[in-house]
This record gives sequence, C-alpha cells and structure tokens, in this order.
Amino acid sequence: MHDVVLRDGTVYDGRGGLPFVADVALAGERIAAIGDPGTLTGRRVIDVAGLAVAPGFINMLSWSTESLIMDGKSQSEIRQGVTLQVMGEGTSMGPLSPAMKQARKHAILSEEEAAYEIEWTTLGEYLEFLERRGVACNVASFVGSSTLRVYAMGYDDRPPAPAELALMQSLIRQAMAEGAMGLSAALIYSPAGYAQTDELVALARVVAEYDGVYISHIRGEGATLLEALDEFMHIVREAGVRGEIYHLKAAGRAHHGKMPEAIRRISAARAAGLPITADMYTYAASGTGLDSCLPPWAHEGGHEALMARLRDPQTRERLKAAMRVPSREWENMYAENTPDQIMLAGFKNPALKPYTGQRLSQVAAQRGTPPEETLLDLILEDDSRVFTIYFSMSEDNLRLQIQQPWVSFCSDAGSIAPEEPFTLYHPHPRAYGSFARVLGRYVREEKLLSLAEAVRRLTTLPADVLKIAQRGALKPGYFADVVVFDPARVQDYATFEQPHQYATGMVHVFVNGGHVLRDGEHTGALPGRVVRGPGYRGQG
Repeated sequence: MHDVVLRDGTVYDGRGGLPFVADVALAGERIAAIGDPGTLTGRRVIDVAGLAVAPGFINMLSWSTESLIMDGKSQSEIRQGVTLQVMGEGTSMGPLSPAMKQARKHAILSEEEAAYEIEWTTLGEYLEFLERRGVACNVASFVGSSTLRVYAMGYDDRPPAPAELALMQSLIRQAMAEGAMGLSAALIYSPAGYAQTDELVALARVVAEYDGVYISHIRGEGATLLEALDEFMHIVREAGVRGEIYHLKAAGRAHHGKMPEAIRRISAARAAGLPITADMYTYAASGTGLDSCLPPWAHEGGHEALMARLRDPQTRERLKAAMRVPSREWENMYAENTPDQIMLAGFKNPALKPYTGQRLSQVAAQRGTPPEETLLDLILEDDSRVFTIYFSMSEDNLRLQIQQPWVSFCSDAGSIAPEEPFTLYHPHPRAYGSFARVLGRYVREEKLLSLAEAVRRLTTLPADVLKIAQRGALKPGYFADVVVFDPARVQDYATFEQPHQYATGMVHVFVNGGHVLRDGEHTGALPGRVVRGPGYRGQG
C-alpha cells in the first residue's frame, strides 16, 4: 500500500503531451506508480478530481540565498508550485575567503534584516547548511564569476594574472565537484563586467569538463543586446559548453525592436546545433540596484571606493555627465529610462524608507534637487545599492518570448512572505507571482501556450537543461516533487504598488514526498534537499 494516492487528477506529466486522468501514488520520497483512475490504494487518499497534477516547478533564477536562511518555508514560491530554486546569478554564497566573509554586509543582494553566522566556506557547504537548517523547497546553485573574481583578485578592473586565472579555474572545479550546476556571470555588474571574453571562455571550458552550464546575464540588454548575444554564443561555442541566457529581455524603449532579431539569432544557432536556451520572468519591469545607473569605473575597488567617489564633488560631476549619455560601453540604466520609469524600492536607512515605492522623479521634486543629484545622494545616504524597479520592457516582447519553446521561467527574486522582516522592504511582484502569472494570465487568459506546454517549460525543460537526475517529470521512481492546482483559479495578485500578496490556485505541493502545502495552506514541513549538478563527485 502506498503512502499517498492522488485520486482522479488530470495528469500533466511534464513532457508536453496530452493530459490524462489517473491516480498518482507516492511512497516515501518517490513517485511509486501512475495508474488508471480508482486503481491505486494508499494510507491517505486525496481526491483531486478536476485539478491538475504536475511535476514541481523549477525556478531557474532565484535570489533566495538569504531569505531561506531567514525563513525556510519558502512561502511565496511554494504557493506557486516551485519545488526547486536555482540560485547564484553572478554572485554565489561560496567559495568565500576570510576577507569576503568579513565584508558580507555589502554583498550584491544582502538583506539588512538577515542576521546569521557564516558557517560555511565553499558553495557546497552553504547548500548543505540550508538543508540542515531546514527548507521547504529543494535548492541548487551556480558558482558566480563575480565571487570567483573577488576571491582571486578583488575588485580590480584588469585581466587576471595567470596565477589568478588558475585559482579561479581551481575554485570552479571544486564547486562543480560539490554539485554546482555550472558557472554564472552577470556581466552588467562589477566586478563581473571587468572580465574580457577570453577570460570567460577559459572559465567556461572548466565547466564543460563536468558537463555543466554556462549561464549569463549577458553584457548588454539594451543598446548592445545583439552584440552581447553574439559574445554569449561565442563563449558557448569556443568553450564547448552548454549555455543559458538569464532573464531574456530587451531593455529601454529605444531597443524593444531588437527582440525579434535576438530570437531569430538564438533559434538559428539552436538549429545549427549550438546548445543554448534562455529563461525569463513574466513582468515588463526589471529590478536591480540604483547604482546600476553608474558607470563601471565608479565601482572599481568595491563598495567603500564607490562611496568615497560619491563624496567627492569633482567625481560627482563626472558621474552625472556619464549618466546623461546613452552608452554602448556599459548598460546605462539612467540614460535608458526616464526618472518617471525608475521606482525606488529598497532602502535600509530608516530616514529614506518613506520614499519606498515612489518614482525617482517624485523624490527629486520633494527634495528640490535634480534627478541625477538625487540619485547620487540616495545611494550615498543609504550606504547601499538601493534596490530599484525599472519600467523598461515591452509587454509585446514578453508575449513573443513566452511562445519560444526553449524559454523556461524564473523569479529573479527571493522567496518571501507578507510578514516581518520581509514587509520591511518593497520587493518586485515577481517574488509572489512570476509562475502563477504564466498559468493564469498567459495560459488561461491570453492562450499564448497550452497548459501542457507551460508545464513542460516549468519542469522538464529546466531539468533537462540542468541535467538533473530523476526530477522534473511525473514518472515512477522519480523524486516526489508534485504539485496539484486548479487551472481555473491559479492567479497572481502582487502588484508593483502592493507586492506582498500571495498567488492563489495551488492546492497541494509535495517536496521529496513531504506534504508542504495542503489545501492551499503551508504545513510547516521542511523536506527540501540539495540538488546537485552532473559534475557532482560526492556521495548521497
């Protein structure tokens, strides 16, 4: 007799084929059987007639590195059916040198409210730390090129010396053997953006030895989108590695028309045999630091060096001049957007928190200073990157991307909850709604793709890209990461103005056979595990 039987559900097995009505049985941590309706027996039988039964969803870009330490229940994503979060966009939680541990408070997405002791050094040790601490979802990570660069050579804007490159390659080998999914690079940010193409090829070749993935926030998503895409494909080709593009987008109104050509180039490369894919989130606005409006030279030397530059009157004038001019040398988030398109969302200074949710134009008017001056002042006064939402994308492009069979989905956010400490800051609504929005808006309402195809893109596609064993499909013997939802009710509710709102429609979620969401409510179960990539050399 099985532990759990999901009776009479409409099964979407993840492969994209026609759904069918069946019983799905779970035994321990595995899917035990899929049988004709009413034929399987279990200690618990749950009637799911009229509901969809599918594999657990995979978030290809999660920033839950610290939020899962703060609260392992992963509420905002479990309630959307996400059973695996893949972290590490450019910056990862290991490997860490002693100096990096000391400077943790200025990590790219460090939360002021996150208080914890760093009990790990390597990336594998961090993931095991999460598992021991208890998490509702499964966790995985890429190793970040920024983390490697800081470890080997700090924040210097220069090519690595041979010994420094060799150290980074050695650290990649260690991370891949520990189960990293591959190497990530976020080339819009410093110090990752200081790396030249040949450096990235040399690092990606190591990943190829372990059959991992080179995944990248490419060097430009606006003025140089097509050139950055060509660089990405060159790296994949030269390194002999599989490649994934983070959060595919064309940013800035002047560049929205480039997306069809970008998709044509990717599709042509795939047809010619280049193993590349992409992921996306389902909103026409991005979220990153206000400091992304500053040129790369402003960031050289790290956070304290940036703060010193902001205090110097002459340097401030240079910064303002650079911000006003669109550039092909760096992704100028200020020049590509107007102050009306820039929403301030993440302050740590209590005196600045009243500005949360306001546009830069509004704050500049209240303070009586020009927008450029206001921007520099806010970064300096907050002593942080200031999380910011940029309304720079096109809904038409989102629809076009969603229809590409090689595009999976992500949140590019942490998994949080509408309670303290998470309500102390203003997240992007993608933290609460990115996956529900696929199923509610783009499948049910707009009919851009079938429900079966959407499930494939949320499950087997990312599992195949990552080469994850025995996950991502409903198949006997696979791990019991299973979701049950109501296709007629699944819906996102988070907005840019009021983001702390759960999605609805998810009824049951199982992670490794553990019942994490029951009748739409979190059970408190924390059965999540580390999921390791194809290069894993350990045990378990």
